[in-house]
Amino acid sequence: MPKSKRSKPYSLTIPKKKGQELKAKLLQDVRNCVDTHACVYVFSVRDMRNSKLKDVRTVWEGSRLFFGKNKVMAIALGLTPETEYREGLHRVASLLRGGVGLFFTSEPTDKVLKWFKGYQEVDYARAGNKATHEVKLPAGPLPQFQHTMEPQLRLLGMPTAMEKGVVTLITEFEVCKQDAVLTPEQCQLLKLLAIPMAVFHIQLLCHWNKEDGEFVQLSSLELEAVETGEDDDSEADSQEVEPG
Repeated sequence: MPKSKRSKPYSLTIPKKKGQELKAKLLQDVRNCVDTHACVYVFSVRDMRNSKLKDVRTVWEGSRLFFGKNKVMAIALGLTPETEYREGLHRVASLLRGGVGLFFTSEPTDKVLKWFKGYQEVDYARAGNKATHEVKLPAGPLPQFQHTMEPQLRLLGMPTAMEKGVVTLITEFEVCKQDAVLTPEQCQLLKLLAIPMAVFHIQLLCHWNKEDGEFVQLSSLELEAVETGEDDDSEADSQEVEPG
């Protein structure tokens, strides 16, 4: 005899929201980092790539990096002089908007500034990025592509055909114009052509020293930081990267 759908047990207790627990943990983790490390930096990310951010974590083993949940991190640091966790941290919290994060470390300031200034990694552009230069292909054979790639190239907009078993561009084709916003199809073509147009780079915006509470502005937030739009507290768009 099938079980009745009505006879289901229901809990009378109110379950805790997982999101609230994660936010509380993040708040405490940020404050623990303030206690543990000598300095904190606010950084912005250009052409964000999770894999590249993890590479930075590997290089700076012993330090800690947070990216995402700006509102929670700002509350952890303190939004006003009256509520700040340590003297001067409310100025750090004021910069936590847009595509920015926190970097905690006890390494010397000059070492940190030098490394981040010189660090960048090229990558392939994504839809919505702007083309860094014009790319035009002359008519003729494309020997870098196997014959099985020809249908895909046509679907991506390239006027190709098979001639004597070789993928051939029938007419001159412009993949993209300089400074034009790239479409998904153009990005895929650039990747197939092995032409990277993105540069993953971290820009340090400010520095705070725990010893004396000194706050130093390093770069303009308006010019460098906001690449991902407004703050987003959704779980999918938040990321915490910590040492392995």
